[in-house]
Amino acid sequence: MNLKEYKVVVLGSGGVGKSALTVKFVTGQFVEKYDPTIEDFYRKEIDVDHNPSILEILDTAGTEQFASMRDLYIKNGQGFLLIYSLLNRQTFTDLKPMRDQILRVKNADSVPLILVGNKSDIFDEREVSANEAKLLAEEWGCPHFETSAKNNTNVDESPKCKGDSYLIKPEKMFATGTALFIEAMKT
Repeated sequence: MNLKEYKVVVLGSGGVGKSALTVKFVTGQFVEKYDPTIEDFYRKEIDVDHNPSILEILDTAGTEQFASMRDLYIKNGQGFLLIYSLLNRQTFTDLKPMRDQILRVKNADSVPLILVGNKSDIFDEREVSANEAKLLAEEWGCPHFETSAKNNTNVDESPKCKGDSYLIKPEKMFATGTALFIEAMKT
């Protein structure tokens, strides 16, 4: 039986927690030590409309030295997670050119996209407000979620979706967002 595959690309600046979120989502484990990624590929079986499917997640490098590889990642991706650190305004600012690059490479006005603010467990060092991110998400027409890979806040191990009703706990917004964008990628 051939399983339907959904290709998701995780983008963001270095150190925002792309790998920590991805690994937590796929395996349930938290990666404490920062180890800059060049490229990691994950596969996770998920349920879409009661059919087993595969979510392919490409965890990309956040450093500029690998930025030239982004066009290839984007070309092959169907949906995109743009991740920033709530503790670093520059990582939030860096997302606009990344989104512009996605739209340019995909030759589209919009693509399935989720804006994700990570490190919500660290309250006293916050540099990006929830309202700022909400406004940007509204401008881009995409969902926005704040997560913590460390505390498993708004991260879920098994996203499931069926039409417009999501068969997951509503507080697990990272997975809800993933389900939302699987719906968008199905069309």
